[in-house]
Amino acid sequence: MRRAHRVEEVRAAEAELMARLPEGTLMQRAAAGLAATCARLLTRRRGRVYGSRVVVLAGSGDNGGDALYAGAALARRGARVTAVLLSPARAHAGGLAALRAAHGRVVSEQEVGLADFSCADLALDGIVGIGGQGGLRPEAQPYARAARRGVVVAVDVPSGVDADTGEVAGVALRADVTVCFGTYKPGLLIDPGAAYAGAVQLVGIGLDLPPAGVEALQHAEVGALLPEPGAESDKYRRGVVGVAAGSATYPGAALLAVAGALHGGAGAVRYVGTAAEEVVRRFPEALVTEGGPAGAGRVQAWVVGPGGGEGARQALAEALASDVPVLVDADGLTELGRLGPDALAGRTAPTLLTPHTGEAARLLAGVYGTTPPAADDLAAARLTTARRLASAYRATVLLKGSTTVVADPGGVVRVNPTGTSWLATAGSGDVLAGLAGSLLAAGLPALDAASVAAYLHGLAGRHAAGAPGAPVTALQVAAALPVVWRDVRASAGRTGE
Repeated sequence: MRRAHRVEEVRAAEAELMARLPEGTLMQRAAAGLAATCARLLTRRRGRVYGSRVVVLAGSGDNGGDALYAGAALARRGARVTAVLLSPARAHAGGLAALRAAHGRVVSEQEVGLADFSCADLALDGIVGIGGQGGLRPEAQPYARAARRGVVVAVDVPSGVDADTGEVAGVALRADVTVCFGTYKPGLLIDPGAAYAGAVQLVGIGLDLPPAGVEALQHAEVGALLPEPGAESDKYRRGVVGVAAGSATYPGAALLAVAGALHGGAGAVRYVGTAAEEVVRRFPEALVTEGGPAGAGRVQAWVVGPGGGEGARQALAEALASDVPVLVDADGLTELGRLGPDALAGRTAPTLLTPHTGEAARLLAGVYGTTPPAADDLAAARLTTARRLASAYRATVLLKGSTTVVADPGGVVRVNPTGTSWLATAGSGDVLAGLAGSLLAAGLPALDAASVAAYLHGLAGRHAAGAPGAPVTALQVAAALPVVWRDVRASAGRTGE
């Protein structure tokens, strides 16, 4: 599992450790790890470090010091290292002295620095560290726009990216690799910051950190969470998921939500809605019931809203009146936004909301009673948006998008590391809703059900699209779920044999 910590937590852990170590030890650990990563990259690209052209973009403070010390280590291995000082008067004195002692070159003129940067085999971005706020300052912005031939390695975080949130306010420098120290930073895992970070590599420096507020599950953790029937299981013990979806306008949403639910671990899928005939024709294993959720019989979780149209309001009210977990999606979210958080007051069973940013805007309008914030603004602040919704509605929120973020009302956040842009296709979200609802019915807590569903859905999209990628349909994504389920389950050592 990748665990990410806020800057405040990192700073506190660094201060505690530095109080017990000789001065400069922590920076030397970071610089050594950074230099080792750079050496591997250069060897992979050029066959050796010796003779490589390396540029260090050094700002003020410790981030620039890390980069300068790493540059000195590469210079001692025969690299031709040039340090470009963006704040000459505030350059890290120890790092600068080490680079000069290793026969590194130092410049401060922007034109010279830009020319060196563009021609370098590798450039180290040590302009701004994890404490930076806002975009790059004017003197650094040309480096973000400059052409380059080599690889750019960010030191702890790409300059211009907010380390805590992944937000980018203005211009930021795009890295090919980011080497982070001690722990991952939330902004490296969440778009738009994640898109600037490239491949992220962690260097341990001995920090003692509190439990992480942001996590990213990997194969092994997801595999361990997958529900598995036992010898005494039957379809009812495994859980029954109810799906209230589809309408005359969107009958396909019902089929897609049921398709996702059938692959989510529950023992049975019970469908209610206007598309019953289409559902049972396509999926004869589904149970169909006339009317709405209130008269459907026993289920262990409800999925409400995909393509629900005018019937979504009544279906939502009936599902929320039940004592089982409820997943609200699509038209159900629109209705919930009109009602506001009070509609969930008094619920003792979990509620899982699965909005995209447009639906998130409508939900937030229901909180504040104002004009909805722009979806683009919410997408640029994904972590903040998910947390605000989870807190306001006292529900777990799966915020869909380029980085899917799952937040629970207790403050835990999980970032989904899987997916592909080919999943931006009609009906994909309906499959995800059915899948997550089925995991709820199978007994997973809302945070786990949402996290596992997003992970499997992303993998299924990759599998369906193939490499290098091709358009896929939502049903193809649903059909790929058993393949990726087996792969993930096997990674946890549970092959079923």
